[in-house]
Amino acid sequence: MTGPVLAVDQGTSGTKALVICPERGVLGTGFAAVRPRPMPGGLVEVDPAELYDSVVEAGRRALAEAGEPVVALGLANQGETVLAWDPATGRPLTDALVWQDRRAATVCAELAPFGEELQHLTGLPLDPYFAAPKMAWIRRHLTREGVVTTSDTWLVHRLTGAYVTDAATAGRTQLLDLDRTRWSPRALDLYGLSGERLPEVVDNAGHVGTTTAFGAEIPLTGLAVDQQAALLAQHITGPGGAKCTYGTGAFLLAHTGDTPRRGGSGLVSCVAWRLVGETGYCLDGQVYTAASAVRWLTDLGVLKGAADLDTVGATVPDSGGVTFVPALAGLAAPWWRGDLRGSLTGLGLDTGPGHLVRALCEGIAAQVAALADAAAQDLGAPLETLRVDGGLTRSALLMQTQADLLQRPVEVSALPDATALGVGALARLGAEPGLSVADALPDWKPAAVHEPRVGADEAAGRLAAFRGAVAALLDQAPA
Repeated sequence: MTGPVLAVDQGTSGTKALVICPERGVLGTGFAAVRPRPMPGGLVEVDPAELYDSVVEAGRRALAEAGEPVVALGLANQGETVLAWDPATGRPLTDALVWQDRRAATVCAELAPFGEELQHLTGLPLDPYFAAPKMAWIRRHLTREGVVTTSDTWLVHRLTGAYVTDAATAGRTQLLDLDRTRWSPRALDLYGLSGERLPEVVDNAGHVGTTTAFGAEIPLTGLAVDQQAALLAQHITGPGGAKCTYGTGAFLLAHTGDTPRRGGSGLVSCVAWRLVGETGYCLDGQVYTAASAVRWLTDLGVLKGAADLDTVGATVPDSGGVTFVPALAGLAAPWWRGDLRGSLTGLGLDTGPGHLVRALCEGIAAQVAALADAAAQDLGAPLETLRVDGGLTRSALLMQTQADLLQRPVEVSALPDATALGVGALARLGAEPGLSVADALPDWKPAAVHEPRVGADEAAGRLAAFRGAVAALLDQAPA
């Protein structure tokens, strides 16, 4: 296929767009900010119009910078963000409940007796992080009108008029039968959503429709949830490899082949992608607050921004005995305690900004190390290396801390925008049937490799201190 593609990654705090040419690389980039509204009680909302406007604005900026037409469009989405909307007009009927929103905890509490059944059926634990509890909450408390879907379905409908979701995004709802990759009547019944008109579940690559939102008519041929798109871009297309994306949260995914793994480690089992009707699966672990925890320190005046992590952290040799569990939106995998709040312990009059920064880096890295251990437990073999991407990978301090605590090499992607690159590859696959996955993917090489600089005993001691702080939080809070 000749010609570049437009790849759009609609994320939590903004939308990034790339124009990608298979021979010449990235020809144009665009970004548009999104401002989710955190509110008391763990609520997080965003104006749906802001999501759509950011897609159009970022896409147009990337196209303007590239200065040449594209042959296809790929769209990645946040995964578990949901809203109700009118399918006749496309008009939103509610604000969008962002994936971090915890208000559907009441729905999950009611369904607790069916938690194991739902997890076996869908691969997902009962938690308000996922889409189905939010969908049920909207139906109970906000509106019975229109349809209630994940944000990707609404965006695709606005762009093309189609009413679809891809298999990987559908797998983030807790309404998809994991083995069959189709909607589960039993899960729908448990959530009280049996009468809903749900979107068609389609492959991640294929012709969905066409859009003129960016100017000239462009076919939409690639769809994915953000983390699975990044997994693809990191060339992890079979068992044995894992990647972690450090964005608003941190998300570790390990490929498990053509069979879902339902282990007891606390990780999520979900669809990696479905291509030409064939489904690949992955294990997925989440850290709810990564860059959002850095932003929290910034708002307190400890940092000027994420670019300051290394500078401020370099003012001290270690965390000075400070332990930070950055559960500012609860603890996700493998604990699944979204009700917990974070903790900062070991403070003294000698504690300075550098200690807080190092403790935050250690807290994020320790959670990712816990996810890697859980993945190794479910896979029956340790992960050899970890490939990483996302904005926070620019921090050498965080990446070195990660390698030290993992006791494994950490390979930093040369391009931080892995999600957009992954959905760009899917767009190329959808526009050119018969193209192999390997040929659709951009070349991969690390910009840096961080090897562990501390011994196993020191790493174990630091991880034990973090686990002790988590245990103290678990002891304090009722389940």
